[in-house]
Amino acid sequence: MTNPSSIPSGSWPSWVSPDLVAGRSVSLSDLQAEGDRLYWLEGRPQERGRTALVSLKRNEAPQDLLPTTHDVGTRVHEYGGGAYRVSQGQHVVFSDRKSGQVWLRGNDGSLVAFASTPGCAYTEFSFDRAERGVFCVREDQREAGEAKAAIVWLDRQSETVLVEGDDFYAAPRPAPDDGHLAWISWSHPDMPWDATRLSLSRLTWHDAVPQSGWPLTLSGETLRCSTVDPVWESAETLLASCDAIGSWRPCRFWTDLTHQPEYLPDPGGETGFPHWVFGQRSLRPLPDGRLMAQIVTEGVSQIGILDSHGWTHHPEIDAAQVPVLFDDTFAWIDTPADAPPAIVIGGRNRQVRQSFDFPEGVDACDCAVPVALSFPSEAGETAHALYYAPVNRTHALAPGEQPPLVVMAHGGPTARANSAFSFKVQWWTSRGFAVLDVNYRGSTGFGRAYREALEGQWGIADVQDCIAAVRHVTAQGLADPKRCVIRGSSAGGLTVLSALASSDVFAAGCSLYGVTDLRALAGETHKFESRYLDRLIGPYPEQEALYLARSPLSHVAEITAPVLFLHGDLDKVVPLAQAQAMHDGLLTLGRHSELHVYEGEGHGFRQEQTLKDSFSRELAFYQRVFAGQ
Repeated sequence: MTNPSSIPSGSWPSWVSPDLVAGRSVSLSDLQAEGDRLYWLEGRPQERGRTALVSLKRNEAPQDLLPTTHDVGTRVHEYGGGAYRVSQGQHVVFSDRKSGQVWLRGNDGSLVAFASTPGCAYTEFSFDRAERGVFCVREDQREAGEAKAAIVWLDRQSETVLVEGDDFYAAPRPAPDDGHLAWISWSHPDMPWDATRLSLSRLTWHDAVPQSGWPLTLSGETLRCSTVDPVWESAETLLASCDAIGSWRPCRFWTDLTHQPEYLPDPGGETGFPHWVFGQRSLRPLPDGRLMAQIVTEGVSQIGILDSHGWTHHPEIDAAQVPVLFDDTFAWIDTPADAPPAIVIGGRNRQVRQSFDFPEGVDACDCAVPVALSFPSEAGETAHALYYAPVNRTHALAPGEQPPLVVMAHGGPTARANSAFSFKVQWWTSRGFAVLDVNYRGSTGFGRAYREALEGQWGIADVQDCIAAVRHVTAQGLADPKRCVIRGSSAGGLTVLSALASSDVFAAGCSLYGVTDLRALAGETHKFESRYLDRLIGPYPEQEALYLARSPLSHVAEITAPVLFLHGDLDKVVPLAQAQAMHDGLLTLGRHSELHVYEGEGHGFRQEQTLKDSFSRELAFYQRVFAGQ
């Protein structure tokens, strides 16, 4: 091992290079299986962030199914998801991100345009049993003002509106016999983790086109709750995750409304996800009558199977979402903390695709793994975080040396820190930084009460918890109190800037496409989040003074630590003007502020060169700050 005193922590040579982070890695998502094939999506930074559709036939090599002119994705809610679906007959319907056109790919590779409407975006497709067309969510963006949502039927000849009237729709699911359609919906000012309705209507068919009957509400009409991820168990019963009893938990509903909803046995955690993207599936009924679910306990995900004896947890399945049935076993996207994400069949020893390959001589021993922490915060509250110690096989901390600390404030803010392998963690830990990924109040995976603890408290409770987390780990000698920095993207950017303004525990901060002006956000952001702040802050413009008080832009003078802003010029969720105004305000006061704008990037970075530059630029920024202390 290299003499640890020769190279201080924070400057160790690392196996995590910019090229590896950006150019040689792909993201793996949305795994599906039908017949003798697996299907998944690959986000490829080296192809300017294009998302490719990939398929694996049993005993053959993976292959791309679409020409490079197609980019699978959707702009519905801006965050997308659910952009393709495979039928039992292995036809594939997908949305093209660039054009918004919906296409059908045949078994012979042919592409046929569905009758989607220009100016509209589509997502979350479900085929009918005869594969004549698809049910899907449509967002109509043809007129000025907020886009209009509906559930529609699409086929090669026509588009038929089935359900409309609410502000948002998701998860249209036809019953196995095509006799009913189920879906979830919600309206302003609620977000889908605040309150949704699970609805059902009878389907009738005329000339191979469905008509939807009068909708019936299965949950969310009399009791305020969030119900997500519906999936049919049979033609008569439907399962969904409902949090009416305090956390998302599997519940059975009947098409015959004389039956009362029935909660399944307690899985020991939450089985739902916050509906940021479409296509999420946390429940999967198995052919033998068992139920497989993804369960989040204290912020950490695991897979469980329910049978007549109760839940059995399967720690050997470290899945990004609930596995799929394939080849007489299960397949899933494996997401351990100490290995690249990979498509596996039956277990980690049977990989069919990895997001990247470790460099020669690097293995799991070179990866940091999380330790879950709970710690006291303000007013007697308890908050949570994942702590990662620095790891490098050729370097170590000198005796008594405390590493610099990178505190991460996740986006959302209704989201959570994830324990899966992430370059956002390993980039730092391999260089001798410790990382603290904070699940501040408002995070998911801890029940509804913890999620609601951020209501009216955004910019306060999250900031308190990040500061308390730093004090907790520095008191234990796990980090250098003089070399703590904080980074966050989107909503996490607001937490970063508010923490810098209200505390001196951080030497610097980095805001990646972060929120700086809540009043502008309320007036400029897209439809999905346009009323999000009603609960996090208060109604606008009635509470304009509170919006002003909570905005980092109002506290520029209180920020004395150096700040780095990284932003895309095409961001429609948090426009570039927010970062620019904050940066200009800091410079006017003579403070240390740096702003770098990435051309062609929206909310979140996808292009290879952007990823390379942003990681390297942020590292160099912190090293300059530490050198000047």
